[in-house]
Order: sequence, then C-alpha cells, then structure tokens
Amino acid sequence: MALIVQKYGGSSVGSVERIQAVAQRVINSVKAGNSVVVVVSAMGKTTDGLVKLANEISSNPSRREMDMLLSTGEQVTIALLSMALQELGQPAISLTGAQVGIVTEAEHTRARILRIETDRMQRQLDAGKVVVVAGFQGITSIADLEITTLGRGGSDTSAVALAAALRADFCEIYTDVPGILTTDPRLVPDAQLMAEITCDEMLELASLGAKVLHPRAVEIARNYGVPLVVRSSWTDDPGTKVISPARVPRPLKGLEIVHPVDAVEFDTDQAKVSLLRVPDRPGVAARLFGEIGKQNLDVDLIIQSIHEGNSNDIAFTVTKHSLNQAEAVASAIAPTLRSHLDAAPNEAEVMVERKIAKVSIAGAGMIGRPGVAAQMFQTLADAGVNIQMISTSEVKVSCVIDAEDGDRALAALCETFEVNSSPVREQSAHALTAASSLPLPPPVRGVALDLKQARLAIRHIPDRPGMAAQLFGLLAKRNISVDTIIQSQRCRIINGVATRDIAFTVARADAEDARMALAALAAEWGSVEVVLDTAIAKVSVVGSGMVNHPGIAAQMFGALAQQQINIQMIATSEIKISCVVDEESGVQALQAIHAAFELAGTQKIEVPA
Repeated sequence: MALIVQKYGGSSVGSVERIQAVAQRVINSVKAGNSVVVVVSAMGKTTDGLVKLANEISSNPSRREMDMLLSTGEQVTIALLSMALQELGQPAISLTGAQVGIVTEAEHTRARILRIETDRMQRQLDAGKVVVVAGFQGITSIADLEITTLGRGGSDTSAVALAAALRADFCEIYTDVPGILTTDPRLVPDAQLMAEITCDEMLELASLGAKVLHPRAVEIARNYGVPLVVRSSWTDDPGTKVISPARVPRPLKGLEIVHPVDAVEFDTDQAKVSLLRVPDRPGVAARLFGEIGKQNLDVDLIIQSIHEGNSNDIAFTVTKHSLNQAEAVASAIAPTLRSHLDAAPNEAEVMVERKIAKVSIAGAGMIGRPGVAAQMFQTLADAGVNIQMISTSEVKVSCVIDAEDGDRALAALCETFEVNSSPVREQSAHALTAASSLPLPPPVRGVALDLKQARLAIRHIPDRPGMAAQLFGLLAKRNISVDTIIQSQRCRIINGVATRDIAFTVARADAEDARMALAALAAEWGSVEVVLDTAIAKVSVVGSGMVNHPGIAAQMFGALAQQQINIQMIATSEIKISCVVDEESGVQALQAIHAAFELAGTQKIEVPA
C-alpha cells in the first residue's frame, strides 16, 4: 500500500461538479490500495474575491486579519470535498492547518513552515479515512493558535511539506494543464508536454514565472527527496515527473527554515576572456559565441553588462587548457565586431585573465531569502577579497575572484555558512538519466519569459571590497529579492578612484523601493548614479543537458539576432542562460528561441483562462 498526497488547485475545485469529480478521482486512488491525503485550495477565484472585500473595507488591512479572512476559503473546500467523499461511501475527515498541526513562523501572509505534527493525520489514515487538509495555512504554535498563511502558491507548499513529513511515497499536483510544458502555451500554442524534469530545472522555471509549481514546493521536494508528479485534473494522462535527488535522512524540525547553503564550491580551473566596448547592436553575441561554438569550446559563465554609450562589455570563462584557443577566437573575430574599419583600436578590445578562480555557494534554501547573496558578498569583503564577476541562479551564487584569494575565500564562506566541506551537489544530465527511463535529456528543457521585472543600474561604484555587500545588504534589509546580477568588466577612473557599474533585476513591484534605497546610498558614495528601467523583459532557457554541451548560448543568441532583437544583458549559470531585452520584444524573443531549439509539440495545449 502506498501513501499518496494529492493537491487540487482552485480551478480543479471551482464548482460542485468539479468537487464531485475530484472526489471520484480520490476514491479511485483508494480503491487501487492507497492511503490518500488531499490538500485543496479555495474554490475558483474565492481568494481574489476575499481580497477585494478587504480592500473595500480598508486601504491597508492588517496582515493578521487578512490571514484570518483568506484562510476561510480553503475551509469551505475541505468541508465540501469531505461531504462529497462521504456521499460516495468513502470515510473522510476535513482538517484545517491548525487541526493538522502545521506550525509556522510568526510572519502573517508569508509564513514558512517550521514543523508538522503528523499524529492526528496518521490516526485517521490508519482508520481508513481520506484526510482532506486545507492548504495555504498554518498556526504559529499549538498554544497561541494564531492563524498564518503561506503566501500565494501556498497550497503547493502545504502538499509537498505534508508529503515530506508523512514520508509519502509520492505527491501528485493536479492542475488545469496536462503537466509541465516547454513554455507558456498562451504565448506559444505549440508548447509541448515534458515527460520529466529535474528539481533544479523546475526551480529555475518556477522562479522565472512558470505557474504550475511554486518554487517553495520544489525546494522542499529537492531537500527531502519527495517524488513529485504534475497532472491534469481532467484526464488520466501520466503528466510530468519532477525528479528529486535520492531521499536522505534530514530533520523535519525547521522544515522550511533550513540552512540556506548546502555547499561551498571552489574551482581553480578557470580563465576569463573579456571583450570591452563592443558595439551595442543585434547579432554581436551571436557572432562571438557562434565562432566559439564552432571550435567546440565549452564556456562556463557568460555575462554582458549594461551598455554605456553605444557599447557593451562581454566576458566569459573557460577552462585553462581552453584559454589560448578561446583568446585566439576572440581576437580573430573582434575586428569584425567593430562599428567601422577606422574604429578606435580599443573598441572590441580583448583582455585575458589567467589567474582567477570561481567560488560558489549552493543550496535550494536560498530561494526567497534576499540576505543570502548579501551575506556571501559581505563575507568576501571581510576577508579582503574583491569580486570580478557575479553569476546568480535560484540555487547558486558564483563569484569570480583572484586565484591567490581562493583559499581565504573558501575558508571564510565555509565558516559563515557552517559548511565543513565543499561537495558539488549538481544533478547532471547523466544523473537524471540514471534515475529515469529516458535517454539523455535535451540541452534545453524549457524556455521562460518574465515580463514583471525591472532593471536597476548603479554606475561608478568604487571598485574595492565591500561595495557589493553594502549595496545588496541594504536591499536585503528591505526584504527586496534580487534576481540577475551583473558587474561590468570595464573600469573607469573618476576623481582618481577606479569604479565599475553593477546592474541587477528585481520584481517590478519592488523597483521603486529599491531605487529610493539606493539613491540614499549613492549620495553617501558620491559621483554614483542610479538608473531604473521598467520596460524590460527577461527570456531564459533552462536545461541540465546544456552542461558540457557547447553551442547552446550561440544558438539562443542567434535566434534573437535573426529577429533583430538586441540583447541588453546576459547572465548564465550551469543550467540557465538569461537575456534581458526590450519589453516590447519579449514575446517575440520567447517564440523565436522556442522554435530555434525545436521544442514544439504536435498537439495544441488548451489552457483555461
């Protein structure tokens, strides 16, 4: 007998008829010999309606009272679903988050789960009942009984957390689409269904705006090895498997308040090639990395900074044994990238640095915790280590530093994040293959578009240790999460001080708060300018198969160049490449890249409005 946790979203329980259909599906699972826990959301648009009511009463309602209000939506659903199951002859009991014993931190409207008391659920399961649990909610403690909610997407988080606490055999997430798709089918009608995807890939896609799974739910699945399946509520199709790492013993106390960093990684086999003052026009990155791809050179990090005047800087890292070949390719193509034959000799200038290293922190626990990157930068600053390049993803932050600073940086980061060793916890394409029945995955699994980002550029920051720590520490104190971070390669002397630019993206809703905070900091630093741009879009490709697969970046950049879409920023991690483009070009960029990687399916996916 298997123990299954099933989660049904608002559209799946949006009417009496749909609740009855869910009840029948649950009974079919029980008849197959399974014990079942069901987690449900509020019916249809109930939560939106409750928010609207609150806003009609108050322009700034108390967060505590919002939790009291919004938690009622799920309570309606659990009672109705339990009744529907009982009408069909299946014993069932509905339980709120408080009755289950989902204990959270005391943060109204955005609480994280501390622990789950499973005794009551287990007794009901042993008695042959289906346990129907209200998702999205918990309590601060058994004594206080203060109701908290987990934030939007919280029912996903509730379901996977319950599966982890109960050590369920797997967790099924039922939704109104057939599974996880290669991109948003509302923008690309021929998006296709994926049979499976790794947790790391799903973390990136979920954090880039894919709405099928909430990143916090994927984080728990990854940390606790919970097998996940995303399926349609309307069909019996198998859906998409989300492949988790092997389940390892891990304490369930502090379930979501885990150490944010699992590993500190250090790589000395790195060298950097930079092209400075490259003309800012479509096709430049495509030509450069197209030539590099033809030479079968494997590139690690790629960054393109914000433009200054009519030019950009592009930098990338390779292994040391590839450096001479990479430098030769860059030097050969540099003259062709210049704006005209008589251009200044420092236009598209090639610079090489051999004595560098890459130090990284990795862990799914850093999702949604804006202070982790700032803590890394502060640790490096305190150790007197200057940062040359920054690369970020949902589960890793990497910094390129001087090689001679490597041991000092590694020791400091291990101490700060309480990591005693530096294992590489990458789930490679080969690891995925070993865990599944499919052949080696494609280099690109999916493409995502984020139209809800804004870019902030801070120009002429003094180039010395501690500046990035001060900047991102300030944002962390204001609970502003930063996405892509780019540090320019070009150094400018202002009033005798070497300076660089840093640009980063944030959620558009946080942009103005971030700008105001940084304006005050810029005034302290002097000669520093803060520039905000809200008319951007970020398009990304994600895939564990791109590791050691040269040419993926060139293919992406080429697709954009063919559409005459200019790239404003580039940032990469091991399994993701992101480009910032004009907001107006966002959808066109997504469609072009999806087509370039031949991700189209043969069946059109219908998505309810």
